[in-house]
Amino acid sequence: MGNGQGKRVVVIGAGIVGASLAYHLAGKGANVILVEAQGIASGVTGSSFAWINTTHPEPDPIAQLRASAIEEYRRLETQLPGMEIRWTGALSYSVMPNAALSASGKQASDHWVSRSQILDLEPNLKNPPQAALFVAQEGALDAVAATHALIAGAEAYGAKILTQTRVLGFVTQGAKVSGVETTIGCIDADIVVLAAGTGITKLTDMLEVSLPIEASPAIFIRYKPQPNLVHTLISSPEMEVRQSSDGALLAAEDYLDEAMENQPLAIALRTAKTIRNELHGVNSIDVESACVGLRPIPADGIPIIGYLPKVVGAYVCAMHPGITLAAIVGRLASEEIIDGVASSALYPCRPDRFFQA
Repeated sequence: MGNGQGKRVVVIGAGIVGASLAYHLAGKGANVILVEAQGIASGVTGSSFAWINTTHPEPDPIAQLRASAIEEYRRLETQLPGMEIRWTGALSYSVMPNAALSASGKQASDHWVSRSQILDLEPNLKNPPQAALFVAQEGALDAVAATHALIAGAEAYGAKILTQTRVLGFVTQGAKVSGVETTIGCIDADIVVLAAGTGITKLTDMLEVSLPIEASPAIFIRYKPQPNLVHTLISSPEMEVRQSSDGALLAAEDYLDEAMENQPLAIALRTAKTIRNELHGVNSIDVESACVGLRPIPADGIPIIGYLPKVVGAYVCAMHPGITLAAIVGRLASEEIIDGVASSALYPCRPDRFFQA
C-alpha cells in the first residue's frame, strides 16, 4: 500500500491500459473510479493480437519501457489469478539480421536460429526459412481476460467500476480539473487519467488541448479451434499467427481499404488460404470472427504518457503497443501520480513535446 490513501483518481477507459492503471493506482491506496462509455475491453483491447513484443528496430526511444514489459507481466501473473499468459516465444522472419534490437539491448542476431531449429520449434511449417529470429521470453495473452483480471484486482483494492457511463465534459476550477461530468452525474477528482485509446483526442479537445493521435486500423481474426498447429507465435511475410489456450487459431492482418474485397471477412478467408499453404495438418479452417481494431498511434509513433500541459490534474496514457506496455506503464504512471516519483523511462513520452515552440 502506498501513500495515496484517499486521493481521488478517475480513470477514463476500461481497456487493458485503463485497467492496469486502475489496478496499480488502487493498490497504492488511491480512491479510484474507472469510467467506461461501453463495456470492459470493448475497444481495441478486444480486437488485439495481444503479442507481448519487446523487439524493435533501432533506434528505439522507449527501449527502457520495452525492456521491463515482460518482467512486469511476470509480476502480475503472481498477483492476479486470472492473468494467464502463454510464454511460447515468438518466431519472426519478417526482419533481417542486425535490423533489430531486443528490449534488453542485445543484438537481435543473438537470437537467430537455423532452419533445423525452426522445424524443432514449428514442425508443421511447410516452407521454413534458412534462419529466423526466435525470442523465447516473449508470449501473448488473452487481452480481454487479462483486462478482467486487472479490473477484479482493482475492485479487490476498493476501486469502483462504472461501465456504460459516457464522459460529457470536465469540471474545472481555473486551469485545474476538479471533476468529470458523466451521463450519471458529476464525479469529483483530484486527478483524471485519460486512457480511452482513440477516444483520448475527443477528451483532450474538451480540455482545449489537442494531441495528434491517429486511429490506425488493423484486422484481428479468430478461426475455430485446431489444436497443436502452431507452437510459438509466428510472424512472417506470409502470416502472423498464434494459438490461444483453447486451440483457436488467431491471426493479425494489415487493414488495406474499404473495398468489398478487403473487408475483414474477405481478408480472413484469404489469410485462411495462406495458412493452409504454410502449415501441414490444416484440413479446413473456418472463420469464427474477423474485426477491425483502431489502435491509438501518436503522430511521432512514441507513446504519450504524462501530465497535460496547460491543465492541472489531467494525466494522459495514449500508446501503441498498448498490450506490451500496459503492465509497466500502469506501475510507473501510478508511481508518478500517487508518489510523485517521475520515471526516466517515461521522459521520451511526455505530452509537452507537442507544445514546445
